[in-house]
Order: sequence, then C-alpha cells, then structure tokens
Amino acid sequence: MVKNNRNIVLILDNIRSAHNVGSLFRTAEGLGLRKIYLCGITPYPKVLNDSRLPHQILKATKQIDKTALGSVDLISYDYYKEALKLVNELKKDNYLILALEQAKDSIFLDQIKTSSSKIALIVGNEINGVEQKVLNSCHHIIEIKMFGKKESFNVVQAAAMALFYFTLF
Repeated sequence: MVKNNRNIVLILDNIRSAHNVGSLFRTAEGLGLRKIYLCGITPYPKVLNDSRLPHQILKATKQIDKTALGSVDLISYDYYKEALKLVNELKKDNYLILALEQAKDSIFLDQIKTSSSKIALIVGNEINGVEQKVLNSCHHIIEIKMFGKKESFNVVQAAAMALFYFTLF
C-alpha cells in the first residue's frame, strides 16, 4: 500500500449536499488524508457533544453514509461553525492554507510547487464557492484548468484532482 507522507486536511466550507460530503469523505480517506473539517452549513455526522436534535443527527449521518460507504469511520473529522476561526488555528500550526476557487488572483493547480508537509485544502459551497473572508486569509487560491466548454467541476471532482495532486508532489 502506498502511503501519503504529507499531513493533508480537507476543509468543507458551507457545502450544501450531504451526498457531496459523503463522496468527499470517501475520496479523502482513499487518498490518506489525516482529517476533514466540516464548517458552517455543511452537513456532518454525529460529533462529540452534538447539540443538534437526534433526528437531525440521524438524517445527516444516513445521507452522508449513502456515498461515504463506511469511510466516516476511517477518517478523523470535526465540525467548526466558522471556517475562518479554523483557518487561523491551522495557520498557527504552520499549515499551508489553499482554497480551491476560481478567482481573479488564483494560480493554476499545476503551478503550485510546495515542499510544505502540512497542507489544508478548502473547498466551498456548490453555488457561491468559498467565502470571501476565508479566501482573504489563504496563502494561495488555486484553480483547475478547464479545457472544455463548461466553466467548473463539481466540488467532489475538483477536490479529488487537487488532493491527488498534493499527495504526489
């Protein structure tokens, strides 16, 4: 089995779809990520001291499990109400903070060369992307080149491409 030698974490900032969350759990676990952080409105499975009502916990967990296929039990995760607070904590712990977003000052994925052993990748809301205040706190905003007529990838596919890239280089 190949091992991912980097400490890569994934931050889900206001993802709307529980099925996308489940797919991101499966992708992250398959690529050997250390942890997933779920922020804002992102649906999340049961957490310690969960303040949601039991039926809300059950519904979110069932929807996520549909596409996660058991990977929720194989990767560490935590919930943060505010992604910006989490980003600031990770910066203090020497993480390179990267947002995957189309922006005027973004850098194409294949142009990022880093030797950093700690990387946090942020992916955002399926409609509105990563919040501007979170983008402003990132070291870099990265974008995946598009070669077809469509203007963007689904959040899961985009995250998978970027995460795979960072496990290799």
